[in-house]
Amino acid sequence: MCGIIGVVAKGPVNQLLYDGLQVLQHRGQDAAGIATAEGGRFHMHKGSGLASEVFRTRNMRNLAGNWGIGHCRYPTAGSAFNAAEAQPFYVNSPFGLMLAHNGNLTNSEELKREMYLGDLRHMNTNSDSEVLLNVLAHELQVASNGTFRLDEDTLFSAVQGTHKRAKGAYAAVVMIAGYGLLAFRDPYGIRPLILGQHETPEGTEYMVASESVALDVLGFKPVRDIAPGEAVLIDTDGKLSMRQCAEVRAFAPCMFEYVYLARPDSIIDGISVYESRVKMGVYLAEKIKREYAHLKIDVVIPIPDSSRSAAMELASRLAIPYREGFVKNRYIGRTFIMPGQAVRRKSVRQKLNAMHQEFVGKNVLLVDDSIVRGTTSREIINMAREAGATKVFMASAAPPVRHANVYGIDMPSRTELIAAFRDADQVGAEIGADAMIYQDLADLKKAVGDLNPAVGQFECSCFDGIYVTGDVTPEYLDSVEDGRGAAKAADEDDAQLDLNLMAGGGQ
Repeated sequence: MCGIIGVVAKGPVNQLLYDGLQVLQHRGQDAAGIATAEGGRFHMHKGSGLASEVFRTRNMRNLAGNWGIGHCRYPTAGSAFNAAEAQPFYVNSPFGLMLAHNGNLTNSEELKREMYLGDLRHMNTNSDSEVLLNVLAHELQVASNGTFRLDEDTLFSAVQGTHKRAKGAYAAVVMIAGYGLLAFRDPYGIRPLILGQHETPEGTEYMVASESVALDVLGFKPVRDIAPGEAVLIDTDGKLSMRQCAEVRAFAPCMFEYVYLARPDSIIDGISVYESRVKMGVYLAEKIKREYAHLKIDVVIPIPDSSRSAAMELASRLAIPYREGFVKNRYIGRTFIMPGQAVRRKSVRQKLNAMHQEFVGKNVLLVDDSIVRGTTSREIINMAREAGATKVFMASAAPPVRHANVYGIDMPSRTELIAAFRDADQVGAEIGADAMIYQDLADLKKAVGDLNPAVGQFECSCFDGIYVTGDVTPEYLDSVEDGRGAAKAADEDDAQLDLNLMAGGGQ
């Protein structure tokens, strides 16, 4: 999961891109980058950390020009991070291209071999985003027939060729030197991308972004979501062109966007994230009435922040008091995104603190958006008991997470997923809950799908193990787990080194 933004404006674009990255910061806190164009020249600055940490006044001054792209990153192939993998990425052959990408290619290793042996292109990093950029560059070279001249047909033909070769999930924004901004989305629409516009006295400005909230905050009006397999081209004069560049076999947006990833004030593919989470609370309440009516629940407390909508509606439907029982330190990163289990364990109590008066002598139902590893849940339940709770029940607005995600979310290997080989009662025992209640997958699909029946299908692989692109084999999943295991080991070595150094030792 990453955040991407692209803008073609009538005035300086650097502040717009920076503000957009701050709005999309929840999608990635690992690194940030901005590239702009001034005439036929690119300017870029990128680095590790939050946007506010990466960019200083001197950097912003150097990002001159009226159009550009931005990216905020979090790692999707394990916890190890190389600063060279911050985006955007650049190639100068056959045309100057800058690319920012959200998602994950499932055939990146195959494409690397093809490009090295056949396309004669060399990769500088392990990032699949650099692979996608080089595939597009090669397809542009093929589509232009060696003439090195660009037009709409050439550009859309190159995207069509890229779709034929690249597999997996991807939404991308691309700067083409001297020409304009190109944006495209994978043929399944797994990762989100929306187009917006803003009318000015000088003419229309355009923006593409991962979420509609970026348009709202920056004063752009949504035009529509970019369709699966569609490409959008905005030239430097502000001319807008669109073309379908791939056959849509299935429209399957990522369900985890609605459960956890997206901001509640976003609308993705015509579905309000906030309303979908409210409906998750409705269906979860119905399950509790149906199957857990014997539980004596005194109060419903959300795990801030993304579970609040579901928890409030659940409490209302059950006619049980809703209370805020945890105070969140907003200056600590989201634990799901933070690399490395050692850092994650340490961060939970830095991130949340219990208000004892809401727990003392009560049977508490805690509501979370989802439970992945269970580490955070176990710590929070301990905090509730230490605060005086008599019993602690845990409810998840999402079904059990039992499978790895290969489309751009850093779901760990199955051995790290607490529900991979356990039923609800076993998960409850493992995290120390008196009862564990999961949303049913069918109800989750209804909660989201009812808001836009035109979508019809969702990418739910982390819940059901069904990979919509059809190319994910057991061997591929094994290779992903091996890669994540190596990254985890490297991260734990780094954590141990930090502990040694803090203790006065050295290596």
